[in-house]
Amino acid sequence: MNTNDFRSALESELSRSFGTTAENAAVWQLHDSISRVVMENISAQWKQSTEQHMSGRRAMYLSMEFLMGRAVYNNLLCLGLTEVVDEALKAHGRSLAELEDIEDAALGNGGLGRLAACFLDSAAAHDIPLDGYGIRYKYGLFKQSIVDGFQHEEADNWTKYGDPWSVRREEDAVEITYGDQKVLAVPYDMPIIGYGTKNIGNLRLWQAESADDFDFAAFDSGDYDGAVKFQNDAENISKVLYPNDNTDKGKVLRLKQEYFFSAASVTDALRRHKARFGTFDNLADYVTIQLNDTHPVIAIPELIRQLIAEGYTFDKAFDIAHKVFNYTNHTIMAEALEKWDSKTVEKVLPDVYAVILQINERFYADMYARGMDKAQIREMAPVGDGKVKMAFMAIFVSSYVNGVAAIHTEILKNDALKEWYEIYPERFQNKTNGITQRRWLALCNPELSSLITKLLGSADWVKDLDQLKKLEKFADDENVLKEFMAVKEAKKHQLAEFVKAHDSKDIDPNWIFDIQIKRLHEYKRQFLNALSILYIYFGIKDGSIKDFTPTVFIFGAKSAPGYRRAKAIIKLINEIGDFVNADPETADKLKVVFVQNYNVSYAEKLVCAADVSEQISTAGTEASGTGNMKLMLNGAVTLGTYDGANVEIVEEAGEENNYIFGARVEELAEIMPEYDPREILFKDEKIKRVLDKLIDGTFTDGGVPSDQEGSFRELYKALTDGASWHVPDHYYVLGDLTSYVETKLRLNADYKDSLAFAKKCWLNICNAGKFSSDRTIKDYAEEIWKI
Repeated sequence: MNTNDFRSALESELSRSFGTTAENAAVWQLHDSISRVVMENISAQWKQSTEQHMSGRRAMYLSMEFLMGRAVYNNLLCLGLTEVVDEALKAHGRSLAELEDIEDAALGNGGLGRLAACFLDSAAAHDIPLDGYGIRYKYGLFKQSIVDGFQHEEADNWTKYGDPWSVRREEDAVEITYGDQKVLAVPYDMPIIGYGTKNIGNLRLWQAESADDFDFAAFDSGDYDGAVKFQNDAENISKVLYPNDNTDKGKVLRLKQEYFFSAASVTDALRRHKARFGTFDNLADYVTIQLNDTHPVIAIPELIRQLIAEGYTFDKAFDIAHKVFNYTNHTIMAEALEKWDSKTVEKVLPDVYAVILQINERFYADMYARGMDKAQIREMAPVGDGKVKMAFMAIFVSSYVNGVAAIHTEILKNDALKEWYEIYPERFQNKTNGITQRRWLALCNPELSSLITKLLGSADWVKDLDQLKKLEKFADDENVLKEFMAVKEAKKHQLAEFVKAHDSKDIDPNWIFDIQIKRLHEYKRQFLNALSILYIYFGIKDGSIKDFTPTVFIFGAKSAPGYRRAKAIIKLINEIGDFVNADPETADKLKVVFVQNYNVSYAEKLVCAADVSEQISTAGTEASGTGNMKLMLNGAVTLGTYDGANVEIVEEAGEENNYIFGARVEELAEIMPEYDPREILFKDEKIKRVLDKLIDGTFTDGGVPSDQEGSFRELYKALTDGASWHVPDHYYVLGDLTSYVETKLRLNADYKDSLAFAKKCWLNICNAGKFSSDRTIKDYAEEIWKI
């Protein structure tokens, strides 16, 4: 499609759909029409690709989250139409840049959902028949604003102007039955366009609708609420990503969501297969299903239930399920391994629960046959202690179980899931996570992309990130390093302009950009970062820290609405920011900025501008991380612990080119049983003066009762005394604080030698090849899915 063809098609679409012109169209109308023209252009190829996927063995990726981000730029990039469309728009005095105002599809919470999106991109680019299945939430995660330092949430109605990148497939709707209601799962298909290939993958998102239409009789009798009750109850299932499950109603809704998309996806697979073969005997030869975390594990008993309904014995259905399913574990924390109250499962999903009990009996039979200790059998059983243990059911039934970073998988094998590994060592694999370089370099950083392409002599790296290794020969080339530094400076200026427009905050592009962007959770230790800033602030004030290179500390994060301690940390960061930023004595050295509504599109700007990538989780808590990879790929050094994929980043790029601090997993195993954070507090005056600020009235937490989770005093107590559910300082914040500050100051001093620091950044780029999701997805395809 050339510029003239696209321009003509766009003008026709705008006139037909909106009665307007390219010059006068609203931004959303422009986006809608561009999308429609592209969708029409790819429709035949999309259909052909779908048929090709269905004609052989294919993989289904079931995930509660798909954090796709804004589709238009990525789709144009993958189709090679970016310049064509931009030229067509410029002829009308418009620009592609205007589409920055279009909503992100925020159908994910963080790394889990973004990983799923990257996998679909990579599979499409490399002609791997993988299709995604999830939920088409009415509202995304939420829109975040910061009001008086507090997180404020409001609905994220991402489809208010329509959803031109999706196609409703009503003919494939599935009826879903619960103990107390029936709903329809209606699929919407989104094309996943492969870069540099004709292959187009598919993301099928299910929307919940009422199986019982509007009750006219109830309405006619004056019962207006009753007339739409069935409709509202059904639509609530796909209304919001992760409804607050602090209440019983919230827990039931969450379980209904998980079953909703899992059952619909299983039904979809079985329908297609039966239409083609007339039997399910060979199902496992043609379909493999990857369970992204425990949310879709309910698909296992659902598949068995449906096969039994088709006339298979339980044992035969179980054997088919074993061959079909694989499970990705994303955590080592026991509290994060999903468990459901057995009575809740039985009430909401009575037929499925009956199959779960059969799976449990099969487990007992298999373990008795192995001669296992009876107490251990009870401990490992998928059903026990009044709970259905989803991870255990997944491991027992699946063919393969994988961790998502080398250190994470070793912890699973040697600790968290040690008993399971001893029984089924052949099932355990590692698949270190990855990111797609299409979005996270080619799209978001065209300046750096152009430099890389110029130096390599081609753009082959966009589909083969290992090509970046060839750039190492320029690591001592002063001219190349200066070109790279100019790119980084340009990206810092662009970010500064965006932060000013978006958050009304001024940041100086000449300063170090020290960035921590990720979901707000205690184990990710934004709290540690905040305390370190205070530590440095007081050190500058008292003269113990001298010659400090000016630094702006940038945070971007959302907390779950019901996570009061995480929300208190957001408030604390903003309080520290107000405190530090207002001091004229340090105004030329320190600044703290918490950006609002951090999402994929904001991340695309932040990762390009960062000098420092903060990856500071307690060793042994972060399964992998993928933000660390995005920042590395765009030329930031990692300031982090020996945790998750940081371990492999350091192995690839060299510890001398990054900044590692803190206790390691094996050290923490020895430290924590005897650890007393109050000892540190009372021995170290510098730490004490920082922590005292949480309780001496310097900062305000908005008047939250001091003993309540969410108050600053409660944050203090969590570090010093612990809480009913954890030991004091269970994420080792105070224990790592001194090492962290020392490493931060070493980095700060190193930055003064701009060429030497640029070399460190450059070598991180050169060694980022391993962290492409292209590599990850090929490993899945070969070693797990066998496609």
